[in-house]
Amino acid sequence: MTDGISGKQLFSKATGYTYGDFNIFPGYIDFSTDQVKLKTQLTKNISINMPIVSSPMDTVTESDMAINLALLGGIGIIHYNNTIDEQVQEILKTKRYNNGFINDPIVISPKYTVKDVKQLQKKYKFTGFPVTTDGKLGSKLEGLILRHDVMFIENNNILVSELMTTDPITGPKGCNLKEANDIIKTNKISKLPIVNEDGELVSLVCRKDLINWKQYPLASKNQKTKQLLVGAAVSTRDRERIDKLVEAGVDILVIDSSQGNSIFQKETIEYIKNKYPQIDIIGGNIITCQQAKNLIKWGVDGIRVGMSCGSICTTNKVCGVGGSQGSAVYRISNYCKEYGIPVLADGGISNTGDIIKALSIGASTVMTGRMLAGVDESPAEFCYRDGIKLKKYRGMGSLSALQKNSDARYLNDNIIKVAQGVTGFVDSVGPIKKYVPYLIQSIKQGFQDIGIQSIPELHKSLYTEKIRFEIKSISAKKEAGVHNLYSYTEAQF
Repeated sequence: MTDGISGKQLFSKATGYTYGDFNIFPGYIDFSTDQVKLKTQLTKNISINMPIVSSPMDTVTESDMAINLALLGGIGIIHYNNTIDEQVQEILKTKRYNNGFINDPIVISPKYTVKDVKQLQKKYKFTGFPVTTDGKLGSKLEGLILRHDVMFIENNNILVSELMTTDPITGPKGCNLKEANDIIKTNKISKLPIVNEDGELVSLVCRKDLINWKQYPLASKNQKTKQLLVGAAVSTRDRERIDKLVEAGVDILVIDSSQGNSIFQKETIEYIKNKYPQIDIIGGNIITCQQAKNLIKWGVDGIRVGMSCGSICTTNKVCGVGGSQGSAVYRISNYCKEYGIPVLADGGISNTGDIIKALSIGASTVMTGRMLAGVDESPAEFCYRDGIKLKKYRGMGSLSALQKNSDARYLNDNIIKVAQGVTGFVDSVGPIKKYVPYLIQSIKQGFQDIGIQSIPELHKSLYTEKIRFEIKSISAKKEAGVHNLYSYTEAQF
């Protein structure tokens, strides 16, 4: 007797299914959750250590989200509902946060004031800066100015030259990262300027980065620069924005369009690939194999699947266009596997069970907005309703977002703005460094129940029909939730 049905059988019908419409059958457990590894491909060339990607929404992802998610093994995609310079600054903050050798440190001159230093500390969230003769990299190192040098200074007009350490410990150009870190540990210092034979500043190493290397072993990093991975969303219209983001060091560009099968996306992909072949592109959004065929032909390195399935999306209601997320993820993943193109499942994710289901039907990663919008690190504002702490969350197709900049996502040239999303509020869930580890442990426990230890193994089991599913009836859906209680409290973590 064979239990359940295969993924192919589940999604062979014309009926569209989503995550709540099916169950995954359990397998055999002979390993602990610690043995589950969630490393996965985000694009053809870039892998991350856990399959969670934050959505490029202006109430979800800026540098705080991108930094902390990357430290935990995921990646953030910075939204573009802002000016080019603002988006570039969010990328730079992320790239400068965690490094090996910092080859483009913020450098100041002795003529800077205490006020200037405090403003830079607030802007970049750095505690100190190297000081060179003319305030530029490659100039003679004059000293270091650190947080304790200016913390209690009330006169903001005092010059840096009067407060800086003038004989800081330095490392020689050509030393490797281990040697630099040994100097930091031996001398118990927080910043190590690297200088050449003429005493000119060539780079910087920070103790914070050494600590982060040990504290966050799964951090998503560029293998060449050792900086945190970060992506940025772009529209199909803004070539200047693309150029500036690449110059800032972005690792991935996500072409952010509600309907990704267009001449505009084609031209944008070709522009990026011709000018910046080293940059990986995630194209989308799409829900059909014909759309996927075009994106692959045009040269994408990953595909974002999902249309009208987000919790704040009204595209189906307004335009009558869209698709059931589960069916779309399975179809496109099955098609893309022949080309080695990973699928990013975007939308329809309400809980960790949905994440596991998305991965079980072929997705390599999931993108979520709502589940991360409530963390402290999202850029949205806090408020209180009936004594409950909330954070604002809006769709990029909401009227308020369209009025700012995001109508480019919907290819709208008309003065009349048609909203395809709403503005709402989500529960505050606290710091991401507590919340995301809870999500990851939940996913690992789900994998253990299935009897699978990795995402590649899960995909292999899907296509060899080892993993089995069942379609849920209306009664089964009701049964799967909390029921028949007078009241209850659901504490998550």
